[in-house]
Amino acid sequence: MSHDDVSPGHPRTVVVTGGALGIGGGISRRLAADGDHVVLVDIDADAAAATSGEIETAGGRCTVLVGDITQDETVDRLAALVEREQGHADVLVNNVGDFRPAKSFFGKSPPEQWRRLHELNLWHVFTVTRALLPGMIAAGGGSIVNVSTVEAFRGIPGNAVYSAYNAGVSAFTKSLAVEVGPSGVRVNAIAPDLADTPQTPADLMLGGRDPALLRSWLPAGRFGRPEDYAGVVAFLASPDAAFITGHTIPVDGGTLAASGWYGKASGRGWTNMPDQA
Repeated sequence: MSHDDVSPGHPRTVVVTGGALGIGGGISRRLAADGDHVVLVDIDADAAAATSGEIETAGGRCTVLVGDITQDETVDRLAALVEREQGHADVLVNNVGDFRPAKSFFGKSPPEQWRRLHELNLWHVFTVTRALLPGMIAAGGGSIVNVSTVEAFRGIPGNAVYSAYNAGVSAFTKSLAVEVGPSGVRVNAIAPDLADTPQTPADLMLGGRDPALLRSWLPAGRFGRPEDYAGVVAFLASPDAAFITGHTIPVDGGTLAASGWYGKASGRGWTNMPDQA
């Protein structure tokens, strides 16, 4: 039986960091619904309890670990929990990431913000992967899915540091996939854009604009929903993707293929809304 297979009575153990809200919450719910035992890591205890409750009410299994995954202490607790209760993780989803804090102009951004953005977007991907990878290798395989962003593949004014660290996530994904492929571990990533979540709600992204403009903003004509991203993660972690490794899959409604940034006619700032150019 391949490591990605799930035999009756033996659900996979899946770790989802930032697994309570938004894209992470969608991933946790989807994988639990597919029969996996989800280990949900989140800094928000109330949100984690709510999502865990939803999963268990629906008949799924969920273990919650509350903590800041950018801190070594939380990573150590996670590794101990997985080893104690499950032995090893079958799937790891490194989902945590944030564009905040950020100054709009790199030249005025303080180095302490770069450090925090590093912790939030790249550092924890290294530490959590390093903590759980030996168990996967010892077990004969596993699947790691990182969450990058489309901004790793295009310029995004005002978020140069965030973009750079996520480009690092995708580069790490490729190189690690080559390194651990012979051990049966696959490593992939998704690159979301325009997710309607508590972090980036639709109203905030629209900024008072007519929602009908979405038809000209992105080919899919709508914002992404958590389940859109969760479905791709579920696929990448499944036996259906057994021959896919080292890739970052854009999940963006076509924005990476079709969109660009435009300088505003006023000369103040940038926009990717054609009606505001």
